[in-house]
Amino acid sequence: MAPTAPQGLIDGFGRRIDYLRVSVTDRCDLRCGYCMPKGFKGFEEPSNWLRHDEMARLAGLFAGLGVRRVRLTGGEPLLRRGVADLAAAIAALPGVDDLSLSTNGTQLARHAAALRAAGVDRLNISLDTLDAAAFGRITGRDCLDAVLAGLRAARDAGFAPIKLNSVVHAATPEADVRRLLDYALAQGFILRLIEPMPVGDCGRRYAHADLGALGARLAANAGLVPALAGQGAGPARYWGAGSGAPALGVITPMSRHFCAACNRVRLGVDGTLYLCLGQEDQVPLGRLLRGGASDAELEQAIRAGIAAKPERHEFTTRPERIVRFMSQTGG
Repeated sequence: MAPTAPQGLIDGFGRRIDYLRVSVTDRCDLRCGYCMPKGFKGFEEPSNWLRHDEMARLAGLFAGLGVRRVRLTGGEPLLRRGVADLAAAIAALPGVDDLSLSTNGTQLARHAAALRAAGVDRLNISLDTLDAAAFGRITGRDCLDAVLAGLRAARDAGFAPIKLNSVVHAATPEADVRRLLDYALAQGFILRLIEPMPVGDCGRRYAHADLGALGARLAANAGLVPALAGQGAGPARYWGAGSGAPALGVITPMSRHFCAACNRVRLGVDGTLYLCLGQEDQVPLGRLLRGGASDAELEQAIRAGIAAKPERHEFTTRPERIVRFMSQTGG
């Protein structure tokens, strides 16, 4: 008897793809220099945005093929009307065990309770500094208080753990990062430090720092110890307190990439399936869907795309390769 074929989505390098990131909009109300440049006009036409039911249909197909984790991203996802309804539809899909959302936090105070009620399990909130003036310079807006209010609302709504994502580059003052860690520890949040990636012209302007060394130094000063591997579904390396719960993490796509363990793909707001953050390989699922493709035909396109998923990014050898901006991909 022939051996049974492995279930789920397995790429050409034996990696199981069980995590889908869905961009619900490419618009954002901030202009962080490493993500979306000031004056950027290359937004997708709203007529090309997938409707919520179309996103849920594609997410359901991925779930049927073995995807267990879904994350809603942007742009800023809370700028899209009805995102809580979309979250509820995806949370109800058979096979989806974990639904999360990434946000810059500016709109979170008025949406946190509805997102929790809709079935969102976890939140990641971008926060690069607690200094109001520096926040304004980084994001182009004076709205740090709104983000902090959003964090309080998320905690009050019952979200746990809450992860703070902070992009740290060579020019970031270490004192700012220490202050973020002190804040996260006091609030019971997890702080994750992320190296900037050369995605789009603006992403190539930032020299990365070796966050592995920085994380180890901060952890030692805070009395944290390396946490067990396998915390969460992603590539972060963590340190934690004596309980073992993670408190500080680093994500190092530049200094120590994690492509060999990649388990994810990204669905753009127009239904384009991006197979790698650092390559241009893609599948036009949105165009196929709106062209009348059946579920079986869409599943076939998904499987073919996963089979062609690149082995790794080329951020260090060909940083000019990715011309789209981070906000267009879904982070």
